[in-house]
Amino acid sequence: MSELVSTRIRTTAGKLGLPHLAETINEYTRRADEGKMGYLDFLDLVLSEELAVRDDRRFRSGLRLSKLPHHKTLDEYDFSFQPDLDPRKVKDLATLSFVEAKANAALPGPPGVGKTHIAVALAVAACRAGYSIYFTSLDDMVRHLKAAEIAGRLTSKLGTYLRPSVLVVDEVGYQPLERAEANLVFQVISKRYEKGSIILTSNKTFSEWGQVFGDEVLATAILDRLLHHCEVIPINGPSYRLKNRLKAIERETEVA
Repeated sequence: MSELVSTRIRTTAGKLGLPHLAETINEYTRRADEGKMGYLDFLDLVLSEELAVRDDRRFRSGLRLSKLPHHKTLDEYDFSFQPDLDPRKVKDLATLSFVEAKANAALPGPPGVGKTHIAVALAVAACRAGYSIYFTSLDDMVRHLKAAEIAGRLTSKLGTYLRPSVLVVDEVGYQPLERAEANLVFQVISKRYEKGSIILTSNKTFSEWGQVFGDEVLATAILDRLLHHCEVIPINGPSYRLKNRLKAIERETEVA
């Protein structure tokens, strides 16, 4: 390819918003020459590479905006430490059929068993698949909604939790809510009902949610919408954090 044509393609690619093509056109043509590609094969190569680059850019941008506390995947989860947890059920969730159906996933269990890890891993998978995601603890969501309500911006702030295809609500039950706070949660759950997915973790059983939300009737209304289309995977086992802490103590004892 002549330098003049190469320069013209780079300029055109830049105008079309294809910076990767502008930077790598010479590499593409080299690979085409070495592979003796026909015109259609060369076009397929260029378009496939550009799509992959664009998808990766979108994925990274989605993670950056998601507020996820980390980007761990299911491959990093130690299923052997939770023998009562069936890996197949979690991996079925990772197919994201529940997201496609705008259904929910709930991960109840005691602290430290890896509920947040699994919730984040599912969100990362959803982001990779092209879904928008957002992560929040229940307490943070309530705090931000209360502040917005006081400032007269509640409708706008609700959009933060209603727009994403997948909303991860972490740590339900760590702090009891007042009825007005529980009502804000009800607004999010009810407005997302059958319109977007929620991945939820909780250290409380559903029978204890009346105490969490300070009102049995309101808790029932929340659960009714949340669990109508929902995959529930309880995780009942030992704490990862306690395991790691005990190992550290053992090492310190051995050194001493």
